Amino acid sequence: MDFHANEGKNVVIEVAGKRYARHAITTHFVQVGESYLDLFTQYVLPVYQPGDIVSSSEKVIAMCQGRVVTEDEVKPGFWAKLLSRFVHQTEAGPGMGLPVKMQFAINVCGLGRVLWAAVCAAFDKLRGIHGTFYKMLGTEVSGLDGFYGHEIPEYEHMGVRVPSDPDQVCDEVYEKLGVVMMIVDANDLNVELLGRGKALEGWSEDDLLGLIRDNPAGQDRQLTPFVLIREIKE
Repeated sequence: MDFHANEGKNVVIEVAGKRYARHAITTHFVQVGESYLDLFTQYVLPVYQPGDIVSSSEKVIAMCQGRVVTEDEVKPGFWAKLLSRFVHQTEAGPGMGLPVKMQFAINVCGLGRVLWAAVCAAFDKLRGIHGTFYKMLGTEVSGLDGFYGHEIPEYEHMGVRVPSDPDQVCDEVYEKLGVVMMIVDANDLNVELLGRGKALEGWSEDDLLGLIRDNPAGQDRQLTPFVLIREIKE
């Protein structure tokens, strides 16, 4: 099979002294409520071999689980509009600089906790420490995608939350389809491991993240939520 990499990404990567080829699997644009088992059956099984690992975008799993929130459900209030003005925008997008996302954080964590995180983040920023706000509020806040239609118009008025029980999802896919997988939240600035199956217990988190440290799935509209990873054996 021919391995395909998204533009600007390499097919081959080296981790812990071994070389691996990555193949970005193209799918249709996944809608809310689709079955991730059906997606794996349609797109992954035809190219999967025993020994492969599949890295899945957290967004596609969350969409299948219906883990979305709309603008109609999140109405930014005074504090959300005020706090969002002080958020630094990165290359990955505006993040909490969007009032609707800041309101989501307030709804999930409570205003007091969000204010305290903002204060701590401001002091840490003076010391050259970044990311405090998201670390204090947790994955549910840091992992919220969407409400931003610059690259993916379908996400302009919709937020995609982190998947529910990602480890269980990985185990279900392995038990029913025999596919070894992990679920990641990745962009061109950072990669985070959200879930992995029991079949990957022998792997360290650092090595798993090393397999996709350059975000081979891309963060624009490539429609490649699954990345097949295969060791290159001489």
